Amino acid sequence: MKGTESQYRRLDVAIRTGRFVRNSVIRAWLDGQVKSRNDAYKHCKVLSDNPEFPWVARLNSMARQAHAERAWASIERFYRNCRQKTPGKKRCDLAASQAARGSAPRKGFPKFKKYQVRASVEYKTSGWKLSEDRRYLTFSDKFEAGTFKLWGSRNLHFYQLQQIKRVRVIRRHDGYYAQFLIDYEREEKKELTGKQTGLDVGLNYFYTDCSGNQADNPRFLRKDERQLKKLQRRLSRTKKGSQNRKKARNRLGRAHLKVSRRRNDWVCKLAQHVIQSNDLVAIENLRIRNLVKNQHLAKSINDAAWYKFREWLEYFGRIYGVPVIAVEPANTSQNCSNCGEKVAKTLSTRTHKCPHCGYVADRDHNAAQNILKTALKQLATRNGTEMDLTD
Repeated sequence: MKGTESQYRRLDVAIRTGRFVRNSVIRAWLDGQVKSRNDAYKHCKVLSDNPEFPWVARLNSMARQAHAERAWASIERFYRNCRQKTPGKKRCDLAASQAARGSAPRKGFPKFKKYQVRASVEYKTSGWKLSEDRRYLTFSDKFEAGTFKLWGSRNLHFYQLQQIKRVRVIRRHDGYYAQFLIDYEREEKKELTGKQTGLDVGLNYFYTDCSGNQADNPRFLRKDERQLKKLQRRLSRTKKGSQNRKKARNRLGRAHLKVSRRRNDWVCKLAQHVIQSNDLVAIENLRIRNLVKNQHLAKSINDAAWYKFREWLEYFGRIYGVPVIAVEPANTSQNCSNCGEKVAKTLSTRTHKCPHCGYVADRDHNAAQNILKTALKQLATRNGTEMDLTD
């Protein structure tokens, strides 16, 4: 979104107001004033009518509702974790009582949002307007941010205005972006290839499939780590609150953003290639949150973006009609893919040698074959159960 500095400052105020509405709804929930989504909507009206917060009324009413929905979504997620007794999450009654007393609850409890450079404000179907040529976006709420010119590769002429359900303004280190949420069911045609594959992700290679093909791990963070450390040192030498510190922080944020974008673009294209080349894809259901607890491998695991790769696989799988099956990772590297016997090996052992049948293969190649076999068994069991229910 291309605009002037004064327009950007007005967007900052709108973003700050949206964050205030979200935090206020969570505070009202802790005080027992909000007990449902409708109560969260009503609380937005209370905030806008309160003379102590005159800036709230300047934000569009539907934008206030959108941020109330964000707050209630975090509350619902907390209740869902309590019902499912998710490990590491705190019980509802104890966490609420601790938060009311001011002590810090554990992970999973709705938190108050603080200032972050990456933040957003969300509008529903009002408060904004697109020009007829789809190149200009105008905000019509009382913050009077005005009209912004849109720069991007997406062709908005492909969609009707009725399909655009929400507009989200996102602030990042390198500028302000408009994100359009469109009601559109995307489907792509794909010819059958007759191929099925299992993928075992790793650090030496990004993944190894059941045919022995390997994709190199690009290690975007590791390659730019020297430059990032240099920018971090420059930031630490600046005085807090100074303009030089803001500039140094912006340069560091832009460098991290560049790494993140390159990584996401790479895994997106790789996932699409895998889906287009196969009729079934099997992967491991890895718990990345548990894996990064290893402080020696945490940075490398985060740099590999395994979970983002899985998200893109499942996304393109729905678009192209390719099933993506996640199997449990237990013993996929230990069992022999040829005879099924368990062959214990350490993480440093990179070659699988089975003493029972003599099968020798790369460790990751053996694991990929086990992943595919397990996925096919799950698929056969699922189809058999559905047939029994039909009968």
